[in-house]
Amino acid sequence: MTDPGSLSVTIVDGYVDEPAHFGVPPYISTYPRFTAGALVDAGVPREQITYHTIDELREDRMKWGDVSTADLFVYVGGMTVPGKYVGGTPAEPDEVKELAWTAKGTTLLGGPVRFGVGEENAGAQEMERKDLDYEFVAKGDIEAAAYDLVDSGLEGFNDRMRDNEELDRWAAKGAFVVEQHPNHPEYLIAEMETSRGCAYRCSFCTEPLYGNPAFRTPASVVDEVDRLSDHGVEHFRLGRQADILAFGGDGEAPNPDAIRELYGGIREVAPDLQTLHLDNMNPVTITEYPEASREAIEIIAEHNTPGDTAAFGLESADPVVQEQNNLLVTAEECLEAVRVVNEAGGWRPEENRLPKLLPGINLVHGLAGERPETYDHNRRFLRQVYDEGLMLRRINIRQVMAFSGTEMSDTGADIAKEHKEQFQEYKREVREQVDNPMLQRVVPPGTVLPNVYLEYHEDGTTFGRQLGTYPLLVGIPGERELDRAIDVAIVDHGYRSVTGVPYPLDVNAASMDELAAIPGVNDSRAGDIVVSRPYDSVAEVDAVADVDLSPFATVGDVDIDVTRTPDLGGEAD
Repeated sequence: MTDPGSLSVTIVDGYVDEPAHFGVPPYISTYPRFTAGALVDAGVPREQITYHTIDELREDRMKWGDVSTADLFVYVGGMTVPGKYVGGTPAEPDEVKELAWTAKGTTLLGGPVRFGVGEENAGAQEMERKDLDYEFVAKGDIEAAAYDLVDSGLEGFNDRMRDNEELDRWAAKGAFVVEQHPNHPEYLIAEMETSRGCAYRCSFCTEPLYGNPAFRTPASVVDEVDRLSDHGVEHFRLGRQADILAFGGDGEAPNPDAIRELYGGIREVAPDLQTLHLDNMNPVTITEYPEASREAIEIIAEHNTPGDTAAFGLESADPVVQEQNNLLVTAEECLEAVRVVNEAGGWRPEENRLPKLLPGINLVHGLAGERPETYDHNRRFLRQVYDEGLMLRRINIRQVMAFSGTEMSDTGADIAKEHKEQFQEYKREVREQVDNPMLQRVVPPGTVLPNVYLEYHEDGTTFGRQLGTYPLLVGIPGERELDRAIDVAIVDHGYRSVTGVPYPLDVNAASMDELAAIPGVNDSRAGDIVVSRPYDSVAEVDAVADVDLSPFATVGDVDIDVTRTPDLGGEAD
C-alpha cells in the first residue's frame, strides 16, 4: 500500500464550462478545490499538492516537470457548452492526451470531460466518451475518485458520487489551493456550489445527468466562503446550481428564508468582499411561485454587488421546439419573469452605477424541431423585451453540443450544421438590432464601472473587465499598463462591449484620444481643450469646448470615491 503521506500530487485545471458551472479564468471552479480537499482528507499533505492551470503550462514548459514527476497526476476539465473566452483558453483534447503521456505516475481524468469530447471546444458538435489515454477515468465525482484512489493505495476505486458530508469537509480543506492560481489574489473569482442536478429534463442539457437537485446547507456554503476569504479571495459567484431561487427548498419552490440565511451569512463572514454575483435562475419558478420568487429576488438584490446577472434558460421561443425538447417556459412566461426581475432587482444603487440584478437570456439552436420560423420567434421575443422598456444584461446565443445520455444524442448536431449559415446571419442581426441598443439602455454614457482589470492590448486600445457574472468588455483608448484595475466611465457602445475612459479623467493630463471619446467631444474640440490647458476647474473646460464634462472629468489629481454619485448636472472636481 502506498502511504498517502508520501505522495506528491499535481492537479492540472483544463477549465470547465457547464450549463450550471463555470471555471475559465478569472474563475476557478469547484473541481480543483474539492479535489485538493479530498486529497488532504485522504492523508496527502497540503504542501505536496501542486496546482497548475493549462495556460500556465502553455506559457512555461518547465512546469510540465510537475506533471512528469508527480506520483499521482489529476486532470480536471471539460466543456459541455460552447463559448468564447478572454481570460483563458480551455484545454483541447490533444493537450489533455499530451498531459497523460507526460505523466510518469498514476493518472486520473475527471470532471465534465467524462460526458464526452468533441473535435474542438465549439458548438454544433457531437461528443463522444473517451479515456484520452488516462489510466483511471472518474465516471462519477472526480473528488470522490481522488479520495478513494489515494485511500486504496493507488490501486483503484468504484465510481461514485460524493455526499454532502464529504463535500463540507473537502470544500473547507481544499480552499488553500486558490493561492496557487496564477490570478490570485487580485483577479480571481471563486465559483460556489449551492446545489447540482436538476428537477427538469431539457433535451440537450447535461445538468440532469447529476440527478435531482442536491442542496448544500446555507452554513456549508458560508463556511466555504469564510475559508476562501481567509486565503485571500474577495470575489464570489453563486453559479453552481440550476436555479438559485430553488435553494433550500424542495427543488422547485423558492425558500426566501434560506436565501436570506445564505446571502446574509456570506456578507457576515466576508464583509469586505468585492463581488457577490450569481448565475442561473429558472424563469418557470418565477411564473409558478411569483410572490416567493419576488421576495427572494429582493433579498438577493439587497445583498449582492451591482452588475449581477440571472441567466434565464428560455432556450427557444418557438412552441414547436419547446414541446419537442421538454423546455419548461413559454416565451410569454419568460417575458413575465423578465418583468419581475427588472422590477425587483433592476434598480441602481447610485445614479451612475450598473443595476443590481438583471436577467440574461440563453438561446440554443440546433434543437429538435428547429425550423426557419424558430428564428422569427426568437427575434420577436427579444424585440418585445426591448419595446417594453425592459433591460437584459446579456443575450447568449449558441449552437447545441449533443452528449450521450441526453435526448439530443439521437438528433446529434445535424440540425445545427444544416442551419449554420442562417444561424450566423440571425446572430449578427440580434447583435446589431438588440444588443447594441440594449447596452445603451443598461449602461448609458457616464455609467461608472469600478475596478476594471486591464487584460490586453489590441490596435492601440486597452481592454479590460470587471470581475463578475458576464462582465462587460471595456475598451479604453491608448495602451495602458496591464494587470491592474482602474475605474472607468462609459462613453460609447458596441454590440457586446463598451468604450470607456479612466474615471475621473484629469483634463489637464488626458490624451487627445481619451478626450475625443467623450460624448459631444470630437477631434476638433479635443484639440481646443488640449491647446487651452491647464484648467483650474471643469467649468473652464466646458466654456472652451461647449460640452459638459462633469460626468467624466476632474481637474488635477483628485481622489473621487466611486461609491459616491457625482452631481451629473454640475461640477465633479
